[in-house]
Amino acid sequence: MRTVLYLALLSALPLAAASATLKVQLHSAKGTSVVELPLERYVASVLAGESSVFQSTDALKAMAVAARTYAIHMRGRHSAEGFDLCDTTHCQRVDLSAVTPRLEKAAQDTASELLWYKGKPAFTPYTRDCGGTTEDAANVWPDLAAPYLRSHTDPYCRRVFAAPWRWNADVAEITRAIRESQLRGPQKLERITITQRTSSGRASVLTLAGPNGAVRVSASSFRFAVGRALGWNTMRGDQFEVHSSNGHFLFEGAGEGHGVGLCQHGAEQMGTKGRNYREILAFYYPGTIVGLTAQGLAWQRLSGETMSLLTTQPDQDRIALTIAERQGRTLIQRANLPMNWPLPSGIEIRAYPDLDAFRDATGEPGWVAAHTEGRVIHLQPIALLRNRNALESTLSHELLHVLVESQAARGLPVWFREGFVGYLESQHASLNADSQPGAVSDADLRQTRDPVKARRAYFDAAARVANLVQNYGASTVTDWVKRGLPADVTNASIHQAPANRK
Repeated sequence: MRTVLYLALLSALPLAAASATLKVQLHSAKGTSVVELPLERYVASVLAGESSVFQSTDALKAMAVAARTYAIHMRGRHSAEGFDLCDTTHCQRVDLSAVTPRLEKAAQDTASELLWYKGKPAFTPYTRDCGGTTEDAANVWPDLAAPYLRSHTDPYCRRVFAAPWRWNADVAEITRAIRESQLRGPQKLERITITQRTSSGRASVLTLAGPNGAVRVSASSFRFAVGRALGWNTMRGDQFEVHSSNGHFLFEGAGEGHGVGLCQHGAEQMGTKGRNYREILAFYYPGTIVGLTAQGLAWQRLSGETMSLLTTQPDQDRIALTIAERQGRTLIQRANLPMNWPLPSGIEIRAYPDLDAFRDATGEPGWVAAHTEGRVIHLQPIALLRNRNALESTLSHELLHVLVESQAARGLPVWFREGFVGYLESQHASLNADSQPGAVSDADLRQTRDPVKARRAYFDAAARVANLVQNYGASTVTDWVKRGLPADVTNASIHQAPANRK
C-alpha cells in the first residue's frame, strides 16, 4: 500500500508529471480561453496538432513522450499571463477537436513517461524535417547546454527524399515583415547574404544590405519575422541559399523547422522499418533515459550499521545517515512502543539533489518534506531540510513510519497509520485529547494541492488517535496496528461529523 507521508510545509511547487494538469490557452472562433487539461489529454491533443498524419505507431509513441516531456519542461513559460502553455507552435500546437482513439491510445500507452537527463525532465524540441542533418541546440538557443541535442546526420530522414522548397519573395514584402517584427534592417533592402553558417550547414547570420549600409541579423529571427507576417510555408527552415534578381529574392532550401531534436520524417521512417519508440528516442536524444521517475542520477551508496544512504552529494549528505542511525537506536524507547517491534533492517534513505528530482520521483508537491514506501525513505535535499531545521524531525517521522508499516495489518486505514505516527511523534504535547477532531478523510491525507487542508487532515488524524488512546488505552490502540481496527472504531471514524469550525 502506498503511504503519502506529510511533515513540513515547504515552498509549494507544481505537481509531478504523473498527476499533472496544465493550464492551456486555446483559440477558437468564439475567442480565447484558458482551460485546465489533464496531462494525457493534452498529449493526445498535441499529437492531433503536430503529428496526426503519422502511420507508424512507434513513431507516434515517440512523439507522445517527446511532447509530454517538452510540456513538463516548459510548463509555466506563460505564467505571467495566467497559464502554462499556449496552443500554437510557440509552445506546441494543440487541436482538441481532432483527437482520435488512436492518438489517445498512443498517449495512454506511454502514460507519464518522460525523457530524463541527470534526474530532470529533458528539453525535447522536435522538427518536421531535419533535411538529413539535425541541428546543434546551442546554435538555436545559445544559452542552452544540452549534450543530447548536438548535431548529427540522420540517414532515416534522408531516405524520405522530401522535396526541396522554394520561395520567391518580393522586396517590399520582406521589408514589411522586418518592420512589423521590429527587426533591424536597412530602409531600402537590396541584398541578403548568408555570412555565417552552423556546423550543420544552416544559415546562422544574415547580412541585410542597402545603399546606406548593412545590418547583421540572426537567420532564425529573420525567418520568424517572415513567417509571422507572410506565412510559415514561405521560409520553412534555416537550411537554404538565397539569390536576388530584379527586386525579388529567391530562397531555395531543404528541411522544415529549426532542425533540433526529433525529426518527424526520420522518426516515421524509423518506425516503419521496425524500430520501437524507445530506440527512436535514443537516436534523437542520445544520453537521455525514458522512465516514470527521475532517471539518470549518479547515485552513490553510503552504508551504515543498519541503514544506507543513496545520494549524489556524499560529502554534504552523509550527516543524514549519522542522524538516522542514532535515532534508530533509541526509536522504540522514545516512542514507548513494545520491545518486540524491532526496527526493520535494510532501510534505504534517498536524498535527492534538488526539489525537481524529489517531486518527479515521488509525485509529491514541494511542501511535502519526505515520502516513504516500505523501507525506502525519499527526502528533499538535505541542505534544504537543514536550513529549515527540519532534517532531524523529518528523519524521526519517517523512521516511525517505517516501523509502523512493518507491523501494520493489511487494509489498516491511512488516517490511522498517519494519525498513530503523529500521535507517537507529538508525545501528546500538541494534541488535546478532550477536543473533538474534524472528520478524518483518507482523501484529504492523499491530496497534493492544498497544504492548509493537508495540515488540518494530519492534525485531525493524530487528534483522533489521541482520543482513541484516552478512551481505550495506549496498549489497546497500539495492538490495533497489528490486529486491525475494530468495526465500531472504523464506522465511527467514517461517519463522524465535522467539528464546528471555519
